[in-house]
This record gives sequence, C-alpha cells and structure tokens, in this order.
Amino acid sequence: MSAYWIAHVDVSDEDTYKEYAKLATVAVEEHGGKFLARGGRYQSLEGNSRPRNVVIEFPDMDSALRCYGSETYKKALEYSSRSSDRDMVIVDGVK
Repeated sequence: MSAYWIAHVDVSDEDTYKEYAKLATVAVEEHGGKFLARGGRYQSLEGNSRPRNVVIEFPDMDSALRCYGSETYKKALEYSSRSSDRDMVIVDGVK
C-alpha cells in the first residue's frame, strides 16, 4: 500500500531552501518516492495554511520512513531547519 509524505511549509530563506530541495529530491528518488505536488498554486479552504505544499508518494510506509531516516535526508534537513518552518506527516494510502 502506498504511503504519502504531506508537508506544509513557510520558506524564510529561498537560497538555503533550494539546497534542502536538491538533497531531498535525491533522498526521495533513492527510496522510490515520486513528487505529486511540489509548491504551486493552492487554495486554502479550512484551518491554517502555509504557502508551500508538498505531497510525495512512496511505495509503502517502510520506504517513506527509511527515506526520512536516511543519511541523505538528514543532510537535507540541516538546510531545511535553517530556512523554513513546516508541518509534515506520513500517511498510508487507501487500499
């Protein structure tokens, strides 16, 4: 069953965040992930929102968790923590 990273992000430093995005892309691809939404236009309908929204599909929950815990993604997070504020969850897809 597929699993999804869902992130809602406020970027405070675009240049540093670009470095995060480069490394995160490598980590995602290494773990079979596929970007379904990555920024772009959005419409907030309920609750709190952030201007950048990302959805990544992984083959399964284990792959999504391995990606998050990988050395490549840990390096990416060093850039993210200095350049953004975000909320992120990993959820199972439906069968």
